[in-house]
Amino acid sequence: MSYLNALRLHFAGEFQANVSTVNNDPAHFHNAAFQSSYQLMQGDGMTPPNGWFNPEGDASFRLLGCRVTGAWTAAGAAAPSDPVFSCAIADSDVRVPAKLVDLDSEQQLVSEIWGLEVRIANARGETLVRGDFAPAAFADIWDRATGGGDGDIGAGATYQSVLQNLQWADVSASPVLSALRAAAGDGLLSIKFNFDGLNMDFKSPKFMCGRIVGTIGSATSSEPKHLVVGRQFMAQAAAGGNFFTPVGGINFCTAVVDAAAERIYLDLGNALSTASPGGPINNLGDLEVTVLVPAATPGGSGAKPVALGKIPATGAGGYVSDSDWYARSAGVVVLPLTAAQVQLAATAPLSITGAGTARIAEWTSGAFVRADRFVFRMSPGDRARIPVYAMQWGRPLSGVDVAVAFDPSQLQQTLSAPPYVGAGPTVAAPTAALAFSATVRTDGDGVALVDVLAGDPGTPRWFNGGADYGIDGQVYGVRPTFADTRTYSGPDNQWNFISFLIWSGFAPSTPPTWTDIQPILQQYANLYPVMNRFLNLADFDSVVGHGDLLRLAFGLDPADPNSMPVTRDLSPAKRDAILAWLKNPLAGPVPAPKPRLALEAAAVAPLIAGPPPPRGGKAAAAARRLILQVGRGAAS
Repeated sequence: MSYLNALRLHFAGEFQANVSTVNNDPAHFHNAAFQSSYQLMQGDGMTPPNGWFNPEGDASFRLLGCRVTGAWTAAGAAAPSDPVFSCAIADSDVRVPAKLVDLDSEQQLVSEIWGLEVRIANARGETLVRGDFAPAAFADIWDRATGGGDGDIGAGATYQSVLQNLQWADVSASPVLSALRAAAGDGLLSIKFNFDGLNMDFKSPKFMCGRIVGTIGSATSSEPKHLVVGRQFMAQAAAGGNFFTPVGGINFCTAVVDAAAERIYLDLGNALSTASPGGPINNLGDLEVTVLVPAATPGGSGAKPVALGKIPATGAGGYVSDSDWYARSAGVVVLPLTAAQVQLAATAPLSITGAGTARIAEWTSGAFVRADRFVFRMSPGDRARIPVYAMQWGRPLSGVDVAVAFDPSQLQQTLSAPPYVGAGPTVAAPTAALAFSATVRTDGDGVALVDVLAGDPGTPRWFNGGADYGIDGQVYGVRPTFADTRTYSGPDNQWNFISFLIWSGFAPSTPPTWTDIQPILQQYANLYPVMNRFLNLADFDSVVGHGDLLRLAFGLDPADPNSMPVTRDLSPAKRDAILAWLKNPLAGPVPAPKPRLALEAAAVAPLIAGPPPPRGGKAAAAARRLILQVGRGAAS
């Protein structure tokens, strides 16, 4: 059971992701070199550093104008007259907006949603069901729009999670909602949605808004929260692009073959490109789903493709000609199968082909491996047990070895470039701060448990040789793969790795004083100027004057949308120190002021006469990926 099943509803509308961008640049974490200009909006002709395209962002994430656009019963029948069609999919009506935050300035490509409450509300605004969205990171970001938008504007990505702590009102008037309630025996619903078409024009009323389409279905506690155990279509990377451009024009996607119902459920919601950001789907021709059947006899003419079904591009219900197709279906396609087709697909790879070179397929072995949750924040001494799911032909793959190894290639390290004096902070070192088994074996459910122990990375990303306060802790990438690469191999999904932020050890004075706390709060005052509307986090008197509210905010669970800091990048040790200090705000010794560092004019000068700097969003981060620097010979 998951959102990719018979019983489901679809929705469409807009999202708002009002992220702050001052913290996008690792150089801005250097307290001793921070300049007030870094908090200004980027503009043409402005030389870096600056606050990029949204320095006043507050990290709020909202659902805007989302309506139910499709509904299906457990029997797989459309339910066009169900009262659920008058319902809205909304965020909370009783608390502040959710928060969208990066893991780290050097790992911005797994942005997580925290503190989101999702509601289904009727036309009178009455909540029929509400649930907490389990924090999740986006996956499979790619260059979705083929025209009309560069960088973040043309990107697409997807989120999958569960709604938990469900609260139901009377839903008896809606057969679909009644069926979802009955199916949610474990207190969970599955939710998946796709983003694209982000508006980055600060003059527009739609600034930092974009398109969202999604699906809600049933879920059980025995299945992964952020992953479908099903057929996994794997794309190959083409050269160029900001994030990922598939050779066959179709991005990574998932399908489920329901043998009992003789159907295949295929999710193309984040797989089909668009003509413009948030615009219509490109015409890839009729998309045919096929299975590659082996030769009937040894020495025969080889495998041959057998058609399972077709997704028309034009005509009635065509994904191109029907302007409402994407909003109505969220890209989920259901194809009927015969018993013979189900049998053929049981142990042979599936593919999707369209006009010209449009194509994507499973590995020839039908295998796939990925961690369910793939973003972790840990303190020294913390342990984590991470489930990694292996599957073949859409079913759990038991008794296979999964290799686990460091892979920093997609982390976004900044090397020698303005505004740095010398090289910027390095990533993924020291490796001794993260320990895990090199090989783990899957159990009968296809799950391998990776035990991880965090050590203390020290302060490898502090500035001025470690003398100046900088970025806390270190980021690491760890990739699970099949140990038997001969049997299980195929195109790699570059995003299928586990990201870690391991915080530095921290031991303040006893009791803590402002001398311990000020550098921490100074950094937040620098990086999030929106806070200056309420208080100056770098000022002793201002912080003490707001002590009661700060004790409340710093004491909340990070899953609470009111929790401080919104970025969830404060270690528990530093949080505890701040809370202890707020109870007894001692000034402590006043350190001698450090001279404000200046940028090297020779380093900045080449940019003054050059083109405007990049927008500083995800595309700018992606351009800093270590794998690209290695390819240019800038790192080894």
